[in-house]
Amino acid sequence: MKAVEVRGYGDVDQLAVVERPIPEAGPGEVLVQVKACAINNTEIWMREGAYGTDAKSGWKPEGVQFPRVPGSDISGRIVKVGTGVEETQIGRDVVLFPFTSSGPDGTEHIAQDMSFIGSEYDGGYADYVVWPAELCYDMPLDDYTKSAVFSVSGLTAWHMVEQLQLEPGQTVLVTGANGGVGSLNVQIAARVFQANVIALVGDLALSDQLKQFGATHVLSYKSEQLADDIVTANGGPVDAVLDVVGDALFATSLAVLKNGGKFCISGSAGGQQTQLDFRTVYLKHLTLYGSVLGTRAEYGRMLEAIAAGKLEPVIDRTFPLEEAGAAQTYFKEAGKLGKIVLLPTGE
Repeated sequence: MKAVEVRGYGDVDQLAVVERPIPEAGPGEVLVQVKACAINNTEIWMREGAYGTDAKSGWKPEGVQFPRVPGSDISGRIVKVGTGVEETQIGRDVVLFPFTSSGPDGTEHIAQDMSFIGSEYDGGYADYVVWPAELCYDMPLDDYTKSAVFSVSGLTAWHMVEQLQLEPGQTVLVTGANGGVGSLNVQIAARVFQANVIALVGDLALSDQLKQFGATHVLSYKSEQLADDIVTANGGPVDAVLDVVGDALFATSLAVLKNGGKFCISGSAGGQQTQLDFRTVYLKHLTLYGSVLGTRAEYGRMLEAIAAGKLEPVIDRTFPLEEAGAAQTYFKEAGKLGKIVLLPTGE
């Protein structure tokens, strides 16, 4: 089969298109023919060493082992099964829950042995991938490319919104609203939880589409009076913030939160370190949440919402698998709306 490997830490020249044997499904596993694999920040940061370049560079204590096939947002068809898996699974179109864990229900995402496909396991930048049968879910849409964009970004966004316990009519500020997680934060908060959404983007040309996703207001983070713009748009401070940017908008986010407000972060594309005056947190009675991925129950609820038409896929562009380097480079460019998807060309 054709696959794209990460050979080590560095730039896109560490990605190599190679031929590999098709993997064998072990006990309790299935072989999935990959039909589409969306790109996430996680595999780029892994390659760049943003999680570290030592023994703690991955989700597991031993770090990432190279070469590794990245890719976590996967849709495809089960073509073979391992022992203990019913043959009736063959031919089933599925999306893959993106990690394994021994954590009890509801705590899978915070277990010490949480291991991510595309980091600790070879992932979807390939024609085929092996995965536990119990972590394969029915594809929510009848299109592989559209179904592939939700597993990581969608689960991350869904968990963020559930943590905030948004109530109908509350206002939430969404940073990075044009990205994979951000655009789904807008949809989930507005369409599922009936919150009012203020979406922050760099390019206001995206306003109409974000309003179609449910945003009440769309503002540019480039404004020199951004905090005032947010408070004016809402008629006062906001109830909550869903953030994937980090340092660049952190001070503004805390400034516009009401007393008793909630802030949830699941990304740091705009800076991984920041200055924090603790007085802001305790004098305003703020609650801060760190968030990544989510639970299997949340994943199931998200897939139900997708199948019901409450959430729609947002795709900026597709690339053939062999152009993974170009796709990752494009992923980092500003002004996109939605996900970038790799499409294997082999059968």
